Amino acid sequence: MLYDISLKITYGYEVPVSGGRHLVHVLPASIPGRQRLIAGSVTCQPTPDERAESVDFFANPTTSILFRSVHDQLVIRMQARVQAEASALTADFSPPLAGLPPQLSACWSIDAESPHHFVGPSPLLSDVPEIAAYARAIAKEGMTVQQIGAAVCDRIHRDFVYDGEATTVNTTPGEAFKLKRGVCQDFTHVMIVALRSLGIPAGYVSGFLRTLPPPGKERLEGADAMHAWVRFWCGTTGGWMELDPTNNIPAGTDHIVVGHGRDYGDVAPVIGVLKSYGSHTTEQAVDVIPVG
Repeated sequence: MLYDISLKITYGYEVPVSGGRHLVHVLPASIPGRQRLIAGSVTCQPTPDERAESVDFFANPTTSILFRSVHDQLVIRMQARVQAEASALTADFSPPLAGLPPQLSACWSIDAESPHHFVGPSPLLSDVPEIAAYARAIAKEGMTVQQIGAAVCDRIHRDFVYDGEATTVNTTPGEAFKLKRGVCQDFTHVMIVALRSLGIPAGYVSGFLRTLPPPGKERLEGADAMHAWVRFWCGTTGGWMELDPTNNIPAGTDHIVVGHGRDYGDVAPVIGVLKSYGSHTTEQAVDVIPVG
């Protein structure tokens, strides 16, 4: 599937700011066998005083920008053409839960794809006893790792309500779990904590999701959004699998990956610091348009 993707993030500052330094993760990645970035660009207004392109530890495209001059607004735009490839459906070759630790111990790699980075707590995701108990109740004896992942995904989808007003970007998994409400970031964080509590390596995927308008309605420009879902390790043979707990579906060609990380903090669209004492507003508009 071929997509043209555009993103516009606008920051409006109550008081003019200066000295801003930001890391931007918005450009789709090229992933062998999954998707290919044909062309893409990230632009900023005002023009940064310094700019550098790099790839972070998890192989995510990263743009670093620095502003010395005073400005009262920052607009970040991304445009890309991406070829998304359908994954071949395979049988479940993942081990039962008891068989996963030996396979994990036998994995000596510590590169970006190593499951060892995704087992224990990460900067935004600590252990939550209530979520661990929730996961243990779902994981029945004899289930494979893949079956457990699918069951946790399904249960979260059924138990939680999508509510864009219930949480913020700083809401913890424990808080979201008590509310049983939130957005894709919350669904994803809760599922990651649940799987890790069982000893299953799990990580965060940031990207875009093509959305379809209701029957008979025209598609609205800017109506799509950045999205998040879960990847978890199904053992040496099974490898990594991706599930979307917000929609209770496997990630497919409608899911375009921007980056992989341990939690949201590793792949936040924009993260940084600046000099200011006022508040700010943020607006985001995304278009994911199939072109062939």
